[in-house]
Amino acid sequence: MDTHARLAARVGAIEPFHVMEVQSAARALEAAGRSVIHMEIGEPDFPTPEPVLEAARRAIANGHLRYTSALGLPELREAIARDYGNRYGVDVDPQRVIVTSGSSAALLLVMALLVDRDDEVLLADPGYPCNRHFVRLLEGTPIGIPVGPEMRYQLTAESVERHWRAKTRGALIATPSNPTGTTVPYEEMRRIVATVERLRGHLVVDEIYLGLTYGEKPRSVLEFAHDAFVVSSFSKLFNMTGWRLGWIVAPEAHVRALEKLAQNLYISPAAPSQRAALACFEPPTAAIVEYRRRAFEGRRDFLVPALRSLGFAVPVMPTGGFFVYADCSRFSDDSQQFCREVLEGAGVAFTPGIDFGANRARQHVRIAYAIDERKLSEGVARLGEFLGKRSA
Repeated sequence: MDTHARLAARVGAIEPFHVMEVQSAARALEAAGRSVIHMEIGEPDFPTPEPVLEAARRAIANGHLRYTSALGLPELREAIARDYGNRYGVDVDPQRVIVTSGSSAALLLVMALLVDRDDEVLLADPGYPCNRHFVRLLEGTPIGIPVGPEMRYQLTAESVERHWRAKTRGALIATPSNPTGTTVPYEEMRRIVATVERLRGHLVVDEIYLGLTYGEKPRSVLEFAHDAFVVSSFSKLFNMTGWRLGWIVAPEAHVRALEKLAQNLYISPAAPSQRAALACFEPPTAAIVEYRRRAFEGRRDFLVPALRSLGFAVPVMPTGGFFVYADCSRFSDDSQQFCREVLEGAGVAFTPGIDFGANRARQHVRIAYAIDERKLSEGVARLGEFLGKRSA
C-alpha cells in the first residue's frame, strides 16, 4: 500500500460508528464463551413477518428480479401513499413517493439535492450520527444544536431561528429520535415548519420510528407541511432491516431531480425487497406489527423505571422507537470507558453517548430495548450486580 497516497479530506471528518465497535467487542466475548446481553444495536429482535417473506418467495419464484424504476415500483409507491391515509389520515400523492435503498439512501439523496459546499444544516445534538456525516460528505457543515430534557432533546422553532445564518439551508429533525426516543410536540412542529418557511429554507423530517409511537397519537408532519422532505423506512416498524428499503415523500417539484440522483447513485432499489414490501400493507402484516408495537411499549415500560432505580437519570420518558438515552454521570464521566467496563464486567452491551454528538455525550449512554423482556430483565439484573460491586 502506498502510504503517501492522499485520501479525500472528507474521510477524515467521518467518525467511526462506535456502536458497531461495541458490537464487535461483544461478539468477541461471546466467541470466547461469555454470555452477553445485547442492548447496543437498534435492530428489532422480531423476524420479518411471514406474509412479507412469502411475498418475497413468490417474487423470486416468478422471476421478478430485474431493475425497477429508480423511483420504485409504481404499486409500492401507491401502497405507501395509501398507508399515510390509513395510518395518519394524510392525503399523499403517490407521485411524490420515492422508494430508496434504505432510509440511509433516502437521507443521502435529500442531502445531495439540498447541500452545496459550506452550506449549513441544523441538527439536534444528540442525534443519529450518520445524519451529520451525510452533510459532511456533501461538503456541507452540520450545525449541532445542544438540546436537553427541557427541550425533549429536540429542536424547537426558537432554537432553529436563533441558530439560522446566511449559509443555513435547512433543518433536519428526527421524530421520534434516535437516540432519545422523544418526539416533537405537534404544535411545536407547526411552529418549526412556519419558521423554516419564513426563513426560506428546507425542512427534512426523519419519521423512521413514527409507526413505533407510544402513549400519544402518531402524527406525520405531512398533515400540514407539503414542502417538507419526509424520510421513512421498512426496517423498524416492519422488521426488514437487512432488506435495505426506505422511502422519501418529497415536494412534487423535486421528484425529478431526486430520480436523477437515484439513477446515478444506485440505479434502483432491490426488486425482491420491493415485491416483499407490498405485503407490509396487507391486514395480516398490520396485525403482526401492531402486536409487536405493543410489545415494544411494554419493554419500555419495564426498562425505564428499572434504569432509574439503578441510578441512571432518564428525565424524559421515550415516546417512540426502542431506545433510552440515559444519563450515566452518577457512575462515570467517560461513557466510552463505562461501556467497556459494563461489557467486560457484566456482559451487557450498550452504546456510549459519544456516537451521537458532543453535547454531554460523555455523560450519557444509549440503551436499546429491541430484545425481549426476559433478556432485558437479565440485563438489568447483571447491571445492578455490577454497579453494586463497583461502588462497594
